[in-house]
Amino acid sequence: MLHFGDNAYDLVGAFWTTIQLTFLSAIGALILGTLLAAMRLSPVPMLTWIGTTYVNVVRNTPLTLILLFCSFGLAQTLQITLVDKNSPTSIDDSNFRLAVLGLSVYTAAFVCETVRSGVNTVPLGQAEAARSLGFTFSQNLRIVLLPQAFRSVLIPLGSVLIALTKNTTIASAIGVAEAALLMKAMVENQADLLLISGIFAAGFVVLTLPMGLLFGWLGKRMAVAR
Repeated sequence: MLHFGDNAYDLVGAFWTTIQLTFLSAIGALILGTLLAAMRLSPVPMLTWIGTTYVNVVRNTPLTLILLFCSFGLAQTLQITLVDKNSPTSIDDSNFRLAVLGLSVYTAAFVCETVRSGVNTVPLGQAEAARSLGFTFSQNLRIVLLPQAFRSVLIPLGSVLIALTKNTTIASAIGVAEAALLMKAMVENQADLLLISGIFAAGFVVLTLPMGLLFGWLGKRMAVAR
């Protein structure tokens, strides 16, 4: 707990929620983004069109709008809450899961383009050799292209993950009790804006700086020799 005057604030709990949002959204975005990259590389025109349209639409849509759609469109209009409505924490749980869904959907577009750029770095001769051996498109993608693509784009994927961590602050727009929502409450109740801003800025540096260093190290260690 962080104490300011007579008020106590759960700073650790707020940043723990931010970490959970980042981790779960990163998994969802990686799975969906890889699938979208496969669709964009597919020899089936309809799949290519779907993947391209998704990326172009989502990348050019504000994240705030996507999260508000998840909250108001899915939860309130369509009654899709992703939780047990009888649970005493159903509202908070629903907001959290819808935020994960929105962040995953948004970040997947950037993961897709990152993975696709990695696939494009693989020499064309390797894909042609795999086809000559009788590999199907999915086998070619799974065995030859994606393993090399991921190794070559570890550093850009790290940048996407760092951006995702910072984007979790927008989840406060739908009531998720993460760091940005706590900061808003503290600013409203306390007068020391500079100190509060410094605390939260330092918190995000602690979260994102190790990510950048880790992915930078992994990218150099696992780089594909050409």
